[in-house]
Amino acid sequence: MAKTKEAAFIGSIDQGTSSTRFIIYDRDCRCVGSHQVEFTQLYPQAGWVEHDPMEILESVKVCMAKAVDKASAEGHNVDAALKAIGLTNQRETTLVWSKSTGRPFYNAIVWMDVRTTSVCRRLEKEMPGGRTHFVETCGLPISTYFSAMKLIWLMENVDLVKEGIEKKDALFGTVDSWLIWNLTGGVKGGLHVTDVSNASRTMLMNLKTLDWDKPTLETLKIPAEILPKIISNSEIIGKVTEGWPLVGFPIAGCLGDQHAAMVGQACKKGEAKSTYGTGAFILRNTGEEVVQSTHGLLTTLAFKLGSKAPANYALEGSIAIAGAAVQWLRDSLGIIKSASEIEELASQADTTGGVYFVPAFNGLFAPWWRDDARGVCIGITRFTSKAHIARAVLESMCFQVKDVLDSMHKDAAGSEEGEFLLRVDGGATVNNLLMQIQADLLGSPVVRPADIETTALGAAYAAGLAVGVWTEEEIFASGEKSKSDTTFRPKLNEELRKKKVDSWFKAVERTFDLADLSI
Repeated sequence: MAKTKEAAFIGSIDQGTSSTRFIIYDRDCRCVGSHQVEFTQLYPQAGWVEHDPMEILESVKVCMAKAVDKASAEGHNVDAALKAIGLTNQRETTLVWSKSTGRPFYNAIVWMDVRTTSVCRRLEKEMPGGRTHFVETCGLPISTYFSAMKLIWLMENVDLVKEGIEKKDALFGTVDSWLIWNLTGGVKGGLHVTDVSNASRTMLMNLKTLDWDKPTLETLKIPAEILPKIISNSEIIGKVTEGWPLVGFPIAGCLGDQHAAMVGQACKKGEAKSTYGTGAFILRNTGEEVVQSTHGLLTTLAFKLGSKAPANYALEGSIAIAGAAVQWLRDSLGIIKSASEIEELASQADTTGGVYFVPAFNGLFAPWWRDDARGVCIGITRFTSKAHIARAVLESMCFQVKDVLDSMHKDAAGSEEGEFLLRVDGGATVNNLLMQIQADLLGSPVVRPADIETTALGAAYAAGLAVGVWTEEEIFASGEKSKSDTTFRPKLNEELRKKKVDSWFKAVERTFDLADLSI
């Protein structure tokens, strides 16, 4: 049968919190080559989390080269048919580097890091609106989560950053900016840009103008010249330069990871997705309307697929610890040897035996916003086993997602139509027990696509759209391809669901005001 369209490949850099991967997709969105590497997590003090920006660069380089090698070994001529590269990244993670040397002035401060608590407290006292002072402009409360707080900390505490700014040698960026600057030339003229989705997570972008907000910059004393230019999620940005694999190919798409997952899941207005990674992130597309939450959620950009395309907005609830709690069971407690073992262990118990686990390791994000919270495990008796604790860890992820979705339903009251279903993606969704618990606690269906790596796919879609490999209609029609999806339907009765939720709330309340416990 004759081919109707020439071969076309799109590469996707997926730079996450604990690993980096590069995936090469064909025109039918099939993976023809991929490679993934984990990189070092640095914990210099309690509550501090850092990454080495140079190690991140190296991880991207290795993944690109090895994915191309794997695709070539399977007979795919990537160099001949690659059309563009998309990029998606861990959001809010913040770094400042030297324009002249290309070296970071300090490690990247990771999104979940809470060293900026004192900066947040100070600003809450100084600002007329307290914690919500900037919400109307940027959709975000004052929180340790967002990049602006991390940038202020760097400006106040790192001499090299202060000197770099004074000498006009400093560039600020989230991981997308750092990667694109290096991919497009670095010190030899690298492009200093960020996309609207990553910019919307800094606290510095005006959601309506989609540009840096001058009054906010003045209030926070952040110099505009260190900030990258804001671009859309789908446009030709620049070409990969010498020193990298795939030299000369265009970078044509860039989105923060959660926004990329929304595109990969083809979430239209009114639809929601939850990505289960190190944390869990639930976004609901609110269309071209900026919806301010009254129930503890963030207002953020969903995506803007082209420089002339309209912006879609979203409500978001972010959960700091999801898959990271499974890593904790593995690495810190040794209860499991690999993350994949948790499903079998948790399946050995039909219930948690009354155990409730709240993984507030670095505080609680949406909808609680308590950075004074710390983790608790309650309801333990002599009957409690490893299986009960493992199951309680899985339930903790699902309870947190339910808390966020309940808030979303309240914010969207009156505008919802038909049966609600949750689209899910991310590495943890391979766990069938986790997905069933999620459906049981929500009381509504959970839909898992055949390809759970929708973050990388979303970045590929954005890049492919910019160079004409796909149309927007084709991308959003992909959400209708449900034959290969797996749907988990609730089996728990309403009365038991309500009792479990009440118990969860008791456990969450026990986590508050524990940050100052003596060591």
